[in-house]
Amino acid sequence: MKNHYSVLKSPVITEKSTAATADGKVVFWVDVNATKKDIREAVEGIFKVKVLDVNTHRLAGKVKRMGKYAGQRPTRKKAYVKLREGDRIEIFEGV
Repeated sequence: MKNHYSVLKSPVITEKSTAATADGKVVFWVDVNATKKDIREAVEGIFKVKVLDVNTHRLAGKVKRMGKYAGQRPTRKKAYVKLREGDRIEIFEGV
């Protein structure tokens, strides 16, 4: 992957991800084809923090029906990023 901004899609703001910030973790939606190395480089490059560990979770898209019509939700990938002690990302502060 070339561009850091094409790797990170958006932060995940849920009750579970907000609770993970107490452990020094932040959660992002990332590109489905991004590797852990790509995610590490993107977070370090954009936010100027040190990443200790990256865990990923791939969520397969479900088939949803509306009457006789069926569609499929997109497959998505979530990344749990553990930051070095003392490092913070400001978008997660005050959430």
